Amino acid sequence: MKLNIVKQRGIWWLVSGLLIGISIATMALSWSQFQGPVRPGLDFIGGTRLQIERDCSDATICKNPIEIADIRTILDGQGLEGSSLQLVGDSGQALSIRTRNLSVDEQTTLRAALAETLGAVDPNSSKIDVVGPTIGKQLLTAGLLSLIVAFAGITIYLSLRFKFDYAVLALLALMHDVIITLGVFAILGLVAGYEADSLFIVALLTIVGFSVNDTVVIYDRIRENFKLMPEKGVNDIVNDAVNQTLGRSINTTMTTVLPLLAIVIFGGDTLKFFALAMIVGFIAGAYSSIFIASTLLAWWRGRSESITELPAPAAE
Repeated sequence: MKLNIVKQRGIWWLVSGLLIGISIATMALSWSQFQGPVRPGLDFIGGTRLQIERDCSDATICKNPIEIADIRTILDGQGLEGSSLQLVGDSGQALSIRTRNLSVDEQTTLRAALAETLGAVDPNSSKIDVVGPTIGKQLLTAGLLSLIVAFAGITIYLSLRFKFDYAVLALLALMHDVIITLGVFAILGLVAGYEADSLFIVALLTIVGFSVNDTVVIYDRIRENFKLMPEKGVNDIVNDAVNQTLGRSINTTMTTVLPLLAIVIFGGDTLKFFALAMIVGFIAGAYSSIFIASTLLAWWRGRSESITELPAPAAE
């Protein structure tokens, strides 16, 4: 069955517009609460993160899940009122605390108070991370700069390989993918307490590379069809190109997403969200390459041809 992608472009643009609108609204809400489009993690804002887990070898200790209110009382007593608390895992026996930078003595005092309230703590499952605010800002700046350089490099490459209008439209499709991924993780930050770390920036860069590769394949076929079938209209050429590459795009996306899905199901917390970000971005990238980048090119080229074919104004 041959799909008429261009004819139904209003549907594809409406779906993307709704997703982008929801993403922007969610990022704005996240910004009002966390000063970032996605809730920033320890890597970017600095501080101390302590993760502890009860030793459940004694079943009586783990009979009930950890009470957040009890932990909050301990933190308030030590002057750590603004700390972030989150239960980790499904059992409710592990806890993650993010707070300001703590000295070694403050860390020792806090861990002792927590152990007194929670009971025996599993030393193999407990860890503490400390990141200074200066390093956090440097990581954030480097991550944002990497994204900007990637976008600029892709624009230059596509302008040289194709034409400048191809590059601009591909860039719009890439921004579509990044915004939707940011929106999904802004929701996770608001609802599930997800905090973006440096791996999230790596995921965004990977998404950009994957998406532009898919778009280049379709654009390359469109360019070939323009040469092979110059008598055809731009809409027919774009439709043919998309249908000719549709199977490859779907197969590439599915074979990439399935291993990532296994990581989401069986991986640890850090890799789980990293893989989830790439799944969201890869699916959005496949969608934008097939339904957005191609239809934008058909619309733009069709509009340009219409302007070119307008009759010259009659001389007075």
